[in-house]
Amino acid sequence: LQGIFVLGLPYALLHSGYSGLLLIVLAAALCCYTGKILIACLYEENEDGQLIRVRDTYEDIANACCKKLSPNLGGIVVNVTQVVELIMTCILYLVVSGNLLSHSFPYVPVTEKTWSVIAFVTLLPCIFIRTLKIVSKLSQLCSLVHFVIILVVITYCLTQTHQWSWAKFRLSLEFDDFLVSVGVIIFSYTSQIFLPTLEGNMKNPGEFRCMLNWTHFFACILKTTFALTAFLTWGEKTKEVITDNLPPFLETLVNLCLLTKALLSYPLPFFAATEIVYSCISKDNHSNYRSSLLALTVRGSFLLLTLLMATFTPHFALLMGLSGSVTGAAMTFLLPSLFHLKLKWKKLSFLEKCADISVFILGFLCSLAGIVCSIKGLLEVFG
Repeated sequence: LQGIFVLGLPYALLHSGYSGLLLIVLAAALCCYTGKILIACLYEENEDGQLIRVRDTYEDIANACCKKLSPNLGGIVVNVTQVVELIMTCILYLVVSGNLLSHSFPYVPVTEKTWSVIAFVTLLPCIFIRTLKIVSKLSQLCSLVHFVIILVVITYCLTQTHQWSWAKFRLSLEFDDFLVSVGVIIFSYTSQIFLPTLEGNMKNPGEFRCMLNWTHFFACILKTTFALTAFLTWGEKTKEVITDNLPPFLETLVNLCLLTKALLSYPLPFFAATEIVYSCISKDNHSNYRSSLLALTVRGSFLLLTLLMATFTPHFALLMGLSGSVTGAAMTFLLPSLFHLKLKWKKLSFLEKCADISVFILGFLCSLAGIVCSIKGLLEVFG
């Protein structure tokens, strides 16, 4: 999903001006920080003062925080939040795929929803994905396509340096537009849902913090360069998705690359969502056959659900914004900081406590602002 958000960064700069550049850097730092404190919640010190991994998932962390209130309440809340966000992401990929196919082949007499169904057919093999290893290989290809897209756009922008002007940056801001920019910038970095699984599958988990620092650093550099060069090229004419500004030939090429990226991106959130649901409903006394049948049923049901919602849900983008404002902010800012405070309170310094509280407040404000904007948009549509 980050690739889709990245394409909206130049448009975010259009509405946020110089503050947008600062936000790109700040968002990278905050998301890197919440990723680290979330993983810290997986560990506890033993009698010798060594850190031992005593929890494996986001659900385990939530249950540990809420065990006095209810043993499973925290895990249920986290699982529902994760599944909603992941499924909405999968649906978004189908909607985007239909839109990209429709724009790439405008002369073909096929509706956008029909194109989404065609894209869905190519995703049917996801039913048989059983391990994260296959998903990781698809994600590597997805990253490669992502870099091709960024490279094409930046290369074209560099050929237009003769028309660049810093005067294109806005100094005055409109509050509603600025909030939209904040949402696009912040959620272009979110990955907290996948971090516990990622850290647990690393050959050297001790290198996780270093990996997180470097990936967010390079992501910040790449996103700043991309957003800046694209905005300086088109200025006030910058469109919501920057590929719409490209010449027709390049636009079609990039749209096809985006389609490839969307289809390659689908398996990761799909696999994560189905694994969460499967682990919640499966029993230890199931035979291998029945367990395999249950897993196939869960995956097949989720595939069909994403297709039905992508095809029949009106104004999905606004609903995505509303759910994203709740689930995205919760999983990225609210819950990591809250869990860290709960589990590590006695061992945290005063500055660390202030940092966690500040992140929580910021996440709450971002979530509230996003909810208000999304509801306002829905009221305007249905009004």
